[in-house]
Amino acid sequence: MDRRTFSKRLLGGLGASTLFGAAHGPGQSAQPHELAQQIPSTGWITDVQGIKVGHYTDHRRPTGCTVVLCENGATCGVDVRGGWPGTRLTDALDPVKGASNTILVNAIVLSGGSNYGLATATGVERYLREQYFQKLGSKAKDQPIAFAVPAAIIYDIELGDWTITPTAENAYDACKMAANGPVAEGNTGAGTGATIGKIFGMKQAMKSGLGTSSIKVGDSGVVVGAIAAVNALGDVINPHTGQIIAGARLENRKGFLNEMAELRRGHGVQPVQWNTTIGVVATNATFNKTEMNKIAQMASAALARTINPVFTTYDGDTIFATSTRMSNAKVEVGAIGAIAAEALAEAVLRAVIRADGLPGLPCHRDLL
Repeated sequence: MDRRTFSKRLLGGLGASTLFGAAHGPGQSAQPHELAQQIPSTGWITDVQGIKVGHYTDHRRPTGCTVVLCENGATCGVDVRGGWPGTRLTDALDPVKGASNTILVNAIVLSGGSNYGLATATGVERYLREQYFQKLGSKAKDQPIAFAVPAAIIYDIELGDWTITPTAENAYDACKMAANGPVAEGNTGAGTGATIGKIFGMKQAMKSGLGTSSIKVGDSGVVVGAIAAVNALGDVINPHTGQIIAGARLENRKGFLNEMAELRRGHGVQPVQWNTTIGVVATNATFNKTEMNKIAQMASAALARTINPVFTTYDGDTIFATSTRMSNAKVEVGAIGAIAAEALAEAVLRAVIRADGLPGLPCHRDLL
């Protein structure tokens, strides 16, 4: 589909809804009266001290990027589970590589545009360098610094004009708009072109997006937040009910196929296009890089709870974990890893629930 054709379809389809009949039982679509109850509690990754978020959204074609700024630097780990990831600087986050456990990252970029979207990290580096010179003035010239900006991308170039991808300048603009407080969700930033349920192709897929959440850990002062762009091959499932809330649709558009059931019957086993769910979990609790890698690993369990199938050869699933080190509360690594998985699961659900449909790609709310 060329850019002009896509734009016509987009404008012609605004406001249109596809209604699905409700199905029953695990792995089926949810009853309409249950949908409101599936929206997780409020909160954003910016509830973690030291985290700001900025988006760039390109409406010429659904794509964009999201920048997670770590104001005072953050220790960082990563877990790459997908078979075809598109990432930047992830090897440097592996403690086995020998880099110091005290090395900090300055920002993380989540972007659409497939591999082309990795160019966004350059724009973030430019922004950070300018901020550094503003802070130190002429002294900055004698104190060189290389900013650490890991990044990961989703494959969204099957929608519209594939030559339109997020650029370094777009990410620079996202940095300028980065802020604390509420974070836009749905068809925004890295989730703008996200889709799900693609095991039988785009004709039976649905629209997804970007979601975020946060959890305050009792009275400890510790906060764990998450943000995710959900561009999955698989169905998205509410882990509390076992019901599919978005995914591959039946050809008659009156329910969900249930991808795993179809795979067990031998359907849908041919190669498909690339997919990815990428995200960041963050906490203000203090951990080193080795510990953050463990937290990232545990957080990835959220994808297994909410997306099925996941971590396939055609997925690039990647989760970063950051510690802003702004709380001295003594908390156990495994406990924060478990809470991070909860936060990320909520972010995945919100990415689906907050999304808006496009022509031929209905969203979760169209179930109503």
